[in-house]
Parts: sequence; C-alpha cells; structure tokens
Amino acid sequence: MLILSRKLNESIVIDGRIIVKVLRIDKDTVKLGIQAPAELPVHREEIHDVIQKNKQAALAASQGNPPKPTTGQSPPSSEQSSSSPSQPNKETNEK
Repeated sequence: MLILSRKLNESIVIDGRIIVKVLRIDKDTVKLGIQAPAELPVHREEIHDVIQKNKQAALAASQGNPPKPTTGQSPPSSEQSSSSPSQPNKETNEK
C-alpha cells in the first residue's frame, strides 16, 4: 500500500485520469473529492463489497448453485420446503 500525506486542498493523481483532492478536514473525518472518467465506477468500500456479493449471488443463481448461507444461518431443511421460494419463511413468537 502506498501511503501519502496531503494537506487541505492538495491532491493526488492516479493514472493521469483520477484526481483525489482533500476538500475538508474535521475532527475525525476527511472529505475527499474524486474526479474520474464517467465510465470508471467509484464507490465507498462497503458499497463495493455489497455490489460484489450481489454479483456473486446472481452468478451462482444463474448457474443453478444456491447462494451459500451467511454466518449464523443454516440452510433450509426439508420441513421448510413447503413454502414457495419467492416467499421466505417467517418465524413467529407465539406463546
């Protein structure tokens, strides 16, 4: 990882096409401005991660592979197969 120091209103240039500029510095937040070609997607890391997971799930579904359950979830059992795939099972707290 390349680490650079920049002050307010200073920039870095990436590949001659992307400019990242420090616009504002608050207590624990830095506001960055990013100039990039329109065809180049720019996302926050957490948004990028969600997009990648959605792409992987769509690819797996198109290949007939069900998506892997996330941590803390178990795959559906045969008892739950009576509901339609488009409607998830809902747990109720009846006493």
